[in-house]
Amino acid sequence: MSLHPVLQAVTDRIRSRSAPLRTAYLARLEKARAKGPIRQALGCTNLAHGYAAAPAGDKIMLRELRRPNLAIVSSYNDMLSAHQPFERFPALLKQAARGAGATAQFAGGVPAMCDGVTQGEPGMELSLFSRDVIAMSTAVALSHNMFDAALCLGICDKIVPGLLIGALQFSHLPTIFVPGGPMPSGISNDEKARVRQRFAKGEVGRAALLESEEKSYHSAGTCTFFGTANSNQMLMEVMGLHLPGAAFVNPGTPLRDALTAAAARRAVEIGAEGNEYTPIGHVVDERAIANAIVGLLATGGSTNHTIHLVAIARAAGIVINWDDFRDLSDVVPLLARVYPNGKADVNHFHAAGGMGYVIGELLDAGLLHGDTLTVAGAGGLARYSQQPHLDEAGRLAWRDVSRSDPDTSVLSPASAPFSSDGGLKLLGGNLGRAVIKTSAVKPEHRVVQAPARVFDTQEAVMAAFDRGELHCDFVAVVRFQGPRANGMPELHKLTPLLGVLQDQGFRVALVTDGRMSGASGKVPAAIHVTPECLAGGPLARVRDGDMLVLDSERGVLEARVDAAEWLAREPAVADLEESRHGMGRDLFAAFRANALGAEEGAITFQAAEPAGATGGSHDAPVHGHFVFAEGVEA
Repeated sequence: MSLHPVLQAVTDRIRSRSAPLRTAYLARLEKARAKGPIRQALGCTNLAHGYAAAPAGDKIMLRELRRPNLAIVSSYNDMLSAHQPFERFPALLKQAARGAGATAQFAGGVPAMCDGVTQGEPGMELSLFSRDVIAMSTAVALSHNMFDAALCLGICDKIVPGLLIGALQFSHLPTIFVPGGPMPSGISNDEKARVRQRFAKGEVGRAALLESEEKSYHSAGTCTFFGTANSNQMLMEVMGLHLPGAAFVNPGTPLRDALTAAAARRAVEIGAEGNEYTPIGHVVDERAIANAIVGLLATGGSTNHTIHLVAIARAAGIVINWDDFRDLSDVVPLLARVYPNGKADVNHFHAAGGMGYVIGELLDAGLLHGDTLTVAGAGGLARYSQQPHLDEAGRLAWRDVSRSDPDTSVLSPASAPFSSDGGLKLLGGNLGRAVIKTSAVKPEHRVVQAPARVFDTQEAVMAAFDRGELHCDFVAVVRFQGPRANGMPELHKLTPLLGVLQDQGFRVALVTDGRMSGASGKVPAAIHVTPECLAGGPLARVRDGDMLVLDSERGVLEARVDAAEWLAREPAVADLEESRHGMGRDLFAAFRANALGAEEGAITFQAAEPAGATGGSHDAPVHGHFVFAEGVEA
């Protein structure tokens, strides 16, 4: 199947836009590669420090410099269900590496926080910036020059993007991402949402809500809805950074352990001393980034990746913007119905064929670049249309996913999709640029025109709801929630109450320079509005009672206010002192000061623009390879 012309055009546009940055990035890759296995250049003192604590057998191999040494970088902690399984992984990886004649060392850990735990709490204001901390932590772990390849153990919201951004700074190192898998299914997502809404209406108490949540989040593994964590795993598949089909295999199973061990063996094979040298900087190219956007759209994945993919691409010298998401969304069909845009969870999705089905359908439709370099080797992305299993002898093997009779409650063929577009729209107008996820929003709710109710915190919205002030048509404007204001927290506590009002027949919507992430649901939400208020964004001009239009069908986000009056208004000023202190927020002042806008990936590290680099059609700023900056202009 020939490549779809829009995918080809968008990829060509990305390649042209990125040429100066990408050329410089690849030059650095070749320079690092030319130095050969790094350990050979280390002095004796350096080298001895590097393996002083290694077991005797490993120490001999490390001393002789004859076999690869793998870095293990992990997000393990035992408080968070998704990361707890990683406790066992280093031992499995080291054993597998030894079996392949190599060594592996635990190079370093990265922090892992959970938006589900910090939701609505002060710690959520550290969440987005934790991605950049994780990137820096990954760089620290890999900075010892002891390694020939890397294994990155991560799964959830900011962890995988942070690991990938950090690994891409070591462009010459082959790198495989090793997931932990989702927890087994608990109560249905519909039932969980129903209890949350009943709690919001005061029909049930905290005990009933907690019992429901415990039945949903009940064991080791990721949450089973298709939020950012599971969108991450989908992206690692479609970008060729996992072993094929590794994303959604449950933890603690023989198949999960087999895939973990196989990742170490494969990392040895694609190392610089092997015959299949596959540096991460070659895997993540313009085609892989375009594929990632397509995968996100085809599965109805997390809107957080309209931020994270931009930052990931920049880390590889590639420049994308929301125009690319919009243009691809117009032609990429929705092939999966996974909660919140369907009733199934990721276990049901995987059992029905999962990523193997989706990738196979997209390849046949010409909507993925099949010729990308992947960590799986020969065969390109077609290898990822297969699923892993254990054969009769208990050995890891792969088989084709049947696409002849899909479970149409979960998966659809590209010839008869759930929706002809990817369900992600770009909005624009006098309120700025924003994205909206429409795949879970019913058609009758996709256009809202109503008076504005303006709030500076989600707590203020909740208080107004509790006072009974929101039983009307309105657009909730929640402003001063951008990266530079307070770290751009997710605003999920608004979802149940807005859902209640929508169910009661009111026309409601949300407009914010904050985030809603992959759990964005049935209420229309224009999110990531950029520029943010603290950077001169127009949301600061909105007043209570202004007539606002959110039209996801025509891509319009505007205030119906006389132009002269609009320009004459003084932007509102918020008291952000509460977001400056406590819960570690004091330590993130430099991140807030340096953060770029949402469409630029909200990155907190940047460099001067190289000559010849250009932004997208809307002239988004472009920055070079990442270094700390002294500050950015508002």
